[in-house]
Amino acid sequence: MAEVKVVRMAHARGLALPAYASEGAAGMDVLAAVEADVALAPGARAAIPTGLMMAVPRGHEMQVRARSGLALKEGLAVLNAPGTIDSDYRGEVKIILANLGDRPFTIPRGMRIAQLVLAPFVRAEWAETQNLDETARGEGGFGSTGRT
Repeated sequence: MAEVKVVRMAHARGLALPAYASEGAAGMDVLAAVEADVALAPGARAAIPTGLMMAVPRGHEMQVRARSGLALKEGLAVLNAPGTIDSDYRGEVKIILANLGDRPFTIPRGMRIAQLVLAPFVRAEWAETQNLDETARGEGGFGSTGRT
């Protein structure tokens, strides 16, 4: 378990911190810290405040993912999913939501709007070369592996 320091901003007072909904959950549900309901028309998008600032441990990122139930039932999507909160970001975390559904959707204060997943990462170092090793797939791209 890794510790994530968090500051609860004034507009998040009274709301719970992100929490795991079950013992096996990888993601923590994060809540909308809106002052008033936010109505998203079909096709609309908005940055929804969480009222939280955090210090993600070095060597980690906090991934922002959609909640599957909202995606399936309402067409609510996290646009840059998975979004990344870097370890050196100290501003308020906001969730970019889009209504891909066919009817308006309202986000009330305290609604579970997304999931946060703490994940380690490896930084890359580029090694420029003239050619790459051969593989069975080669340059086959989109859909090239077929359905078997």
